[in-house]
Amino acid sequence: MTEIQRAQATERLYFQDAYLQEFSARVTGRESREGNPVVVLDRTAFYPESGGQPHDLGWLDAVRVIRVEEENGLILHFLEKELSAVDQVRGRIDWPRRFDHMQQHTGQHILSQAFYEVVKGETLSFHLGQEESTVEIGIPAIKDETLQRVEELANRIVFSDLEVKTYFLSEMELTTVPLRKPPKKSGPVRVVEVSGFDYSACGGTHCRRTGEVGLIKILKQEKIRGNLRFSFVCGFRALREFENRRRFLQSASVVLSAEESEVAACVEKNLAELKNLKKRQKKLEEKLSFFEAREMLAGNPGGIISGLYPDKSPEEIKFLALNLVHQAEVLAVLAAYRNENFHLVVAASDSLKVDVRGVIPVLQAEMQFKGGGSPTLVELVSPEKDKAGRAIELALEFFKTRTGRV
Repeated sequence: MTEIQRAQATERLYFQDAYLQEFSARVTGRESREGNPVVVLDRTAFYPESGGQPHDLGWLDAVRVIRVEEENGLILHFLEKELSAVDQVRGRIDWPRRFDHMQQHTGQHILSQAFYEVVKGETLSFHLGQEESTVEIGIPAIKDETLQRVEELANRIVFSDLEVKTYFLSEMELTTVPLRKPPKKSGPVRVVEVSGFDYSACGGTHCRRTGEVGLIKILKQEKIRGNLRFSFVCGFRALREFENRRRFLQSASVVLSAEESEVAACVEKNLAELKNLKKRQKKLEEKLSFFEAREMLAGNPGGIISGLYPDKSPEEIKFLALNLVHQAEVLAVLAAYRNENFHLVVAASDSLKVDVRGVIPVLQAEMQFKGGGSPTLVELVSPEKDKAGRAIELALEFFKTRTGRV
């Protein structure tokens, strides 16, 4: 039996006072796990990852605590490096991180009860992420105006600055409170009560009053397992989210030379204009390809025409290849770049009776290619941009052997 396995259950100071930032404790066990030193204390204010809430970070003396886990009644503190051989340590919580988690978790309780009161939607899961948190609600859909009612109710509870109480109840005593969900564990249950509004079985850390949660803002929703999952932020996260969106909107309004309220309409107008311009550009490229092909065919009316075009798009070389094979009895092997890839187009006039797909395995023997096509037109894409010239060489050798053309 290891030293940690012999240790007594850890006293959880965060149950007594979630605002406790520093504490003293006695080391009751040490070992190494996954290459990190691990210690157990007789008492701790460090919260272990549980119930959708991430673990705390902080320090034991001057050594950083990088992870906190619960195991058989013990709280395991994973350390960045070895702790000196002392019996007594001083613990310090990363308070900004802890308070942020308290805001998000308390906000989740309020938001979950608001969903239940407005649409009878039960909370099926909760995750507190680094940037935003999520709750999965057991409803298949919700109207925008109904979602707004949920959000408004949650924020009315926040602005009412209600007391948030925590206490333990026996299984028999649990019948005296209207728990939103039945507890998953038997025995004494810790209840978190948002005074008169929400009663939840929960072992997390929470604010003392709802006013400390700050604004609760729902950001988006998505379908999951036939239910809806909502992303939200509370408190300082909501403030940062508003500031980020304000800056983005302000930047967009400057670029578009429009008032912030006109940005959406301006973007819609510009997208419509861009769509029309792309249509016109495509028609012009097709016309230009016709004359480019005529000029190229003047010097080679019946052979194999090839070329690497760094300045043309894949669409342009396709137009050019089609015009070449439609205007004369030729084969075309053309390549162009796009980002980190190169595109290869191989085309043949119908009268040549050549299946250009035969070149694909030859090319794939030397480089990566995706794509395919018909007997008279093949379009391929390769991430090996530096091999575009070699691909053209291989294709030319293949078709010279097959057709005798040069």
